[in-house]
Amino acid sequence: MLTLLFDIDGTLINTGGAGGAALIEAFREDFGIDNPAKVPFSGRTDRGIGTNLFAQHEIDDSPDNWQRLCDGYLARLPVHLPKRGGRVLDGVLRLLERLESQESVAIGLLTGNLRDGARIKLSYFGLFEHFAFGGYGDKHRDRNGVAGEAVAAARQHADGSFDSQRVWVIGDTPLDISCARMINAKVLAVATGMHPAGELADSHPDVLLEDLSDTDVVINALS
Repeated sequence: MLTLLFDIDGTLINTGGAGGAALIEAFREDFGIDNPAKVPFSGRTDRGIGTNLFAQHEIDDSPDNWQRLCDGYLARLPVHLPKRGGRVLDGVLRLLERLESQESVAIGLLTGNLRDGARIKLSYFGLFEHFAFGGYGDKHRDRNGVAGEAVAAARQHADGSFDSQRVWVIGDTPLDISCARMINAKVLAVATGMHPAGELADSHPDVLLEDLSDTDVVINALS
């Protein structure tokens, strides 16, 4: 079984910043912070972003506060998505449909998004049905934890046919590459997010593409 673990933002879709806008709005309005500190988002997990925001403003990083932020974010995300001019990135739908037609391929997610955030985003763009399992950013403060969760989910999904030597991570950030190495996976990096090809090359992915528009090239690289 060939297992493919896809990142979401910058790899499959561009939401126009809807996720970040919804999260910061929730933090600002629900926690009374007029000017939230700028914290890194690219490649980070939602849990890690929340932890950084709490630390910057000396707010207790408690389960209750985290749940409050999640609830506020998830309530606002569907409002922001239609406002931001997002889109499915070039070639993504065609690629997923081709991969889905192959019985020996398992398609999952390895994303820093909350599980429900991933569902909301991908459902909005008509992609959610293509992914049967995944690792998410609900509880892991770094991407390595998400990678471990994704592999465990892939193994369970494969029901005995999981091959640890045939796992690929497809993502658009250096952190996608580093977390793939942690699970001994190969990496296809794509320069459709915030990181240009030259920067991604510095992290030494197995395959580096400008985008996913040429389906045959992508599938041949992953085979």
